[in-house]
Amino acid sequence: MKLNRRAILALFSASAVTLVAPMAAAKSPPVYTEDSIAIDGTDTVAYFSLGKPVAGSRAHSVDWNGSTWLFASAENAATFSSDPEKYAPQYGGYCAFAMARGYVAPTEPEAWTIVDGKLYLNFNLEVRTKWQADIPGYIKKADGHWPAPLEN
Repeated sequence: MKLNRRAILALFSASAVTLVAPMAAAKSPPVYTEDSIAIDGTDTVAYFSLGKPVAGSRAHSVDWNGSTWLFASAENAATFSSDPEKYAPQYGGYCAFAMARGYVAPTEPEAWTIVDGKLYLNFNLEVRTKWQADIPGYIKKADGHWPAPLEN
């Protein structure tokens, strides 16, 4: 079989597309999840009612915004269901500090802050300390970026 220049270029182009396509950036889901479970399975209502992160249970789950949210009790699940926007963390549960810088990052349940009745999560406790240095400024920046970084 004899290949001319045009055939070789066509073959190379097809191979390059095949090799590059799987590396294309995937969109991030609207909520930070692991195995379709929102925010590491932490009960978002507990941040408000108990002032601390509490592990949720599959026995008390709510499907909302494309994710499964777990709660420590049926009462907390019902509270969330009645007004999910009130209890869901800002920026889909992605790190608020990262969002202020224009990208998404996962979060740890222990790295949290409630500001003006809204829950913000951070990558870890060290990042939360940085976040706390200028919360109003970081919220303004993050609000300006959200939800564009999900497309990256």
